[in-house]
Amino acid sequence: MMKPETRQHILSRLSNASKAVSGDVLAQELGISRAAIWKHINMLRKQGADIQSHAGQGYQLCSDFFNATTLQTQCLEHHCIGKDIQHFDSLDSSNREAMRQAESGTKEGTVIFTDKQSAGRGRLGRIWHTTGDALAFSIILRPPLSPEQVPQLSLLTAVALQQALSQYCNNIRIKWPNDLLINGAKVSGILTEMRAEPGLVHAVIVGIGINIKAPKQGWPNDISQTVTDLQSHHELPISRLQCATSVLKSMDQWYNTYLKDGFAPIRNAWWQAHAASGQQVRVHDGKSYIEGIAQALDDDGALLLATQHGTERIIAGELELLETQTT
Repeated sequence: MMKPETRQHILSRLSNASKAVSGDVLAQELGISRAAIWKHINMLRKQGADIQSHAGQGYQLCSDFFNATTLQTQCLEHHCIGKDIQHFDSLDSSNREAMRQAESGTKEGTVIFTDKQSAGRGRLGRIWHTTGDALAFSIILRPPLSPEQVPQLSLLTAVALQQALSQYCNNIRIKWPNDLLINGAKVSGILTEMRAEPGLVHAVIVGIGINIKAPKQGWPNDISQTVTDLQSHHELPISRLQCATSVLKSMDQWYNTYLKDGFAPIRNAWWQAHAASGQQVRVHDGKSYIEGIAQALDDDGALLLATQHGTERIIAGELELLETQTT
């Protein structure tokens, strides 16, 4: 019987290798025969992995490979998130698909990936462009929260992303409420939506977009923000599969911490990673601009600004840094 864990080891080994890995080495590591290795390689090829054989050298993964089954094997020990993973070539929006499934009873922790989106969205109704070298996915959650507490999940997600992606760049910071920046340029965004009634949350959809590599044809002209990608800040090739694995692991760990210990650990970790902590900022709330020094997050996740009129509590808006970020 072919075990998924065996194929995952082979795939992980090839993904992290800079040159071909011999069948003898793989067989020795796994304690199986070279013939068995060959069968596993062929199974991975049938799943879409571009694995080439080089006489006298071994096997080499020649392009990034993303597969839901393979990813799911990495999440077997998770508490909740990633127990069920779906992967689509194209969707209108991963958040819309997740909401449709949530309304039909799909279980908590299900993750929906898509390679392309025809109607991807970010905060404030902005278009979110999904290229073939990006990660776009949505997570279905059913937390025991009131609707007023749901914004805390966006902050949780930002913390999980910041910690998972820091392996590729140590200068990733959070911009309130839920963007991730590298040197002031956006590398990842979060969109949280919910279905609820007064006092009761039925489902929360956490949508995540991560720029892994810049599009070969350049960034779309209608992007108004300064953007960047992880690969531009990391020397070795970045695997979408390995990146997704790290993010889901971090999300699962932080969500489990949140359910056990509440918002306090999230708030502390978020504030330490926030790009504007203690800095002068300007926030546009849709009607006017408010300037002040970012002081803290309150217990509900609102941003507290020290202004000339006293402390202002900001629950929504677009934040702009007025001081140069220091590292």
